[in-house]
Amino acid sequence: MFKIFTGFHLLDAYHRERHARRTHPNKLLKKLAFSAVILLVTLWLWNAPSAMFGIAGLTIVQQRVIAIFAFATLMWVFEVVPSWATSVAIIGLLLLFTSDSGLLPFQTVATDAQLGSDLLSGGAAAAGAAAAAAAGGPLGQGITVATMADQPVGTLLSYKDIMATFADPVIMLFIGGFILAIAATKTGLDAQLARILLKPFGRKSDNVLLGFILITGIFSMFVSNTATAAMMLTFLTPVFKQLPPEGKGRIALTLSIPLAANLGGMGTPIGTPPNAIALKYLNDPAGLNLNLGFGEWMSFMLPFVIVMLLVSWLVLKIVFPFTQKTIDIKIEGEMKRGFKTNVVIVTFIITVLLWIFDKATGMNSYTVALIPFVVFALTGVITKDDLDEINWSVIWMVAGGFALGYALNKSGLADNAVKSIPFGSFSPIVILLISGLVCYGLSNFISNSATAALLMPILATVCIGMGDKLAPIGGTPTVLIGIAIAASSAMVLPISTPPNALAYSTNLVQQKDMAKIGLLVGIVSLVIGYGMLFVLGEAGML
Repeated sequence: MFKIFTGFHLLDAYHRERHARRTHPNKLLKKLAFSAVILLVTLWLWNAPSAMFGIAGLTIVQQRVIAIFAFATLMWVFEVVPSWATSVAIIGLLLLFTSDSGLLPFQTVATDAQLGSDLLSGGAAAAGAAAAAAAGGPLGQGITVATMADQPVGTLLSYKDIMATFADPVIMLFIGGFILAIAATKTGLDAQLARILLKPFGRKSDNVLLGFILITGIFSMFVSNTATAAMMLTFLTPVFKQLPPEGKGRIALTLSIPLAANLGGMGTPIGTPPNAIALKYLNDPAGLNLNLGFGEWMSFMLPFVIVMLLVSWLVLKIVFPFTQKTIDIKIEGEMKRGFKTNVVIVTFIITVLLWIFDKATGMNSYTVALIPFVVFALTGVITKDDLDEINWSVIWMVAGGFALGYALNKSGLADNAVKSIPFGSFSPIVILLISGLVCYGLSNFISNSATAALLMPILATVCIGMGDKLAPIGGTPTVLIGIAIAASSAMVLPISTPPNALAYSTNLVQQKDMAKIGLLVGIVSLVIGYGMLFVLGEAGML
C-alpha cells in the first residue's frame, strides 16, 4: 500500500520478470497442458456417479461445488492464471451453474410426472417447486427440487449472496487499510515515519538490522506486506553502498525485509489476508460467532510477532554476520506540510485507536475501516485517480475464497461431508497437526490467501461438528488461527510470498540462503505460535 516510487519500480520489474517467464514457449506449453488436465478433472468430477464420492445425500448442486472446488485448487496450485483471476472464475462458475439466476438448463426443474407424484404424496417441497415453475420464475433460495434420476438437484444458491462476497465486511476492512496507506504515501508520511523510527537504532550494524526488522514488521501490520517489502528494500539501497560486496551483511539485510514483512502481517486482522479470512469464520453469526475483535487479536498476536521478529534478528545475526560494524542510514523523501498531511496524521491515529479499542467503543473493525475513506474523500486527500492504487487483485482473491466458502456451506456440502467422514472419532491433536502441516506445505508453493480460502471453510465446519472434543487443544480458535499462522510462516521459496520474490529479484540473495532462513524461522514460528494458541485456549482467553 505504501507506494514509494522506486519501490514500485522494483515491483514493476518483478511483475515484468514473472510475465516474461510465463510467456516463454516452454512455459506456455506447460500452462496449456495443465489447463487441459484441470479441465478434464473438473468435467470428470462434474459428471461422475454421485456414489463415487462416498457422501450420503449428495445433490447435483453439491457435486458441482465439488468440481468447482477442485478446479480452484488445481488452478491455484499450478498458477495457470494469476490467483485473482481464478477467484473471478470461481464467482462466475458459481453464478452460472449453481445459483438461482444461472443458465436455465442448469436450473434443473422436476418433470410434470415427478411433480404430480410428489403432490399426490403431499410433498410440500414439490408444491413449492410447481408453484415456482407455473409462475415462470426461477427457483429461489431454500427451494429443493428433485429430478427423475436418483440424485436430487438440491438447493440452488442465492445469486445475491454469491455477489455479496465482494462486499463482505472483511473486504471493507482491506479497502480501509489500502486507503490509509495511499494517503500516507501521497503526503510522504511513510518515509518520515521510517526515518524517525530507525533513528534510535544508531549506527551499529546489528542494531541497524534490528531496526529494519522491527520497522518492517510494524508497517506490515497495517500495510500490505508486499508494498511494505518494496518500500523497505528501496531504503536499503544507500545502506548497501556502505557495505563490502563480499560481506554477508547485505544478505542479512535483504532477507530481513521479507522475514519481517511476512511475520509482521500476523499482528493485526488487516496485516495479511489469512488473518482476515480466519476472523470471518470465527465471527460468523451463523457459525462460530465468537465475536473476536481487532484489539483482542492484537492482544495475543502482537507479543507473538515481537518474539518472532527478535528470533529472526538473532538467526540472521548468527547465519549472516556483518564484517563492517557501523552503517549510516540515509532515507530520501520529505513529508509534505499542510492541511492534508495533518488530516492524514490525525485520522491515522484515530483509526488505529478505534481498531484497538473496538470493544469499548462498540464499533467493529469493519465499520472503523471506512472512517478514513470518508474523511479522505471529503477533504480531498484521496481523489478518484488514487482509487486506481487500491490492490484490487488481493480483494478479488479474497472474495473468490469467500464465495467458495459460501457455496460449501449453503449448498449443504460441508455438513454432508463432515457427517460422512467420522471426524468426531479423530484425535484433536491429529486435526491440529494435519491442518497446520497441510497449510504450511501448500503455502510454500501457492498463495497463502488461496490456501486459507481453501482450508478455512472446511475446517470451520469440521470444528463446529466436533464441538467440545476440541477442548483439549484450546478449541476451534486454535485450529483456525493456527491456519493463519501456518500460512504466514511458509516462506521457504522465492515463490512462497511476494516479499520473498521481491527480495530474491534484487539478486543479492541465493535461493539456498532464503530456504535456510525461511525454514528455520518458519518452524520456530509454527512451534511458538501453536504453543501460544494452545495455552491461551486452555486458559479460556480465546
